[in-house]
Amino acid sequence: MSQGPRSGLAAVSSALLAMSRHLEVRDVLKTIVASARELLDAQYAALGVPDDHGGFAQFVVDGVSEEQWRAIGPLPRQHGILAAMLHQAQAERLADVRQDPRFEGWPAAHPDMSDFLGLPIRDGDEVIGALFLANKRCAKPAGGCGFTQEDEDLLALLAQHAAIALTNARLYERSRELTIAEERSRLAHELHDAVSQKLFSLRLTAQAAAALVDRDPARAKGELQQVAALAAEAADELRAAVVELRPAALDEDGLVATLRTQIQVLDRAHSARVTFTAHGIRALPAAQEEAVLRVAQEALHNALRHSGADHVDVTLERRGCGAVLRVADDGSGFDQHAVRGAGRHLGLVSMRDRASGAGGTLTVESAPGKGTTIEMEVPGG
Repeated sequence: MSQGPRSGLAAVSSALLAMSRHLEVRDVLKTIVASARELLDAQYAALGVPDDHGGFAQFVVDGVSEEQWRAIGPLPRQHGILAAMLHQAQAERLADVRQDPRFEGWPAAHPDMSDFLGLPIRDGDEVIGALFLANKRCAKPAGGCGFTQEDEDLLALLAQHAAIALTNARLYERSRELTIAEERSRLAHELHDAVSQKLFSLRLTAQAAAALVDRDPARAKGELQQVAALAAEAADELRAAVVELRPAALDEDGLVATLRTQIQVLDRAHSARVTFTAHGIRALPAAQEEAVLRVAQEALHNALRHSGADHVDVTLERRGCGAVLRVADDGSGFDQHAVRGAGRHLGLVSMRDRASGAGGTLTVESAPGKGTTIEMEVPGG
């Protein structure tokens, strides 16, 4: 490369490290494309992940503004030069993609491109994507392509590591889907047990009231008041479970708005006062936002169901490039050593796993009669 082997290796190393830092498929795709464009000094870069219907499940671009991308229109189909990258093993280097017989034109808003370098991303024998670069920023030889054999070799190296990063991200997302399914199953069992107990008590109390209504109206009235209280408790259980089972609207609303909405519902559903404040929060990587949300939900579940707290305070604050979540209650607290010794973790193991999986840390402060504070810090992007 023109800047010499040392700077070239440093650039490759930076690109590979950037790819390995992300777990979400979309984040990995964006990092691959941005790394390829920067590494090869191209004006445009794109990465397409094929679907099973002749189109692209995902198509990520770099070097094209949001306005340009919206004006271009729907995702491209698998045809022409794009399709060639998905059905051949070797790279394609062209002096002018518009002169290639497979070129089938672009939408009117598409930027003008000439020299072109494309390469499939392979996982074994399977093509899981294709990288495209256009318009090398350099003086081009007359009638030749700005991209060199050295660029092609470098892109091939990047594509090998991109395949690993993309496969790992897919495996992570599948494992997360399984975890979510397990959580929903746990919540369904919990909902069934809690509400069944309330409804059973409600039925017995209603039967007692019916038996007393003629011979002891005063006692019957007391039993009916108990029926009303049990019905309200059952409704609270249902509302809380609905909040936990509802898919988090992180993509649409962001972490702060999603947390605020869920906490407002919990505040209405429980006798304890539940409050939320947020200060200076920036968008975090998707995996970190989900981890923060899930830890907040687990900590709130513990505080509202087990601690007997009158007040639960949730705060989310910016710290450096990342954020700190704090869930503090004034409940009964617990002896952490005794809890571990008895094999009861109150979800602490799950919360620690979520924090470490997102590159963060989790600390717990609690003592009998002193309430509990759970703090989670994530590093940001």
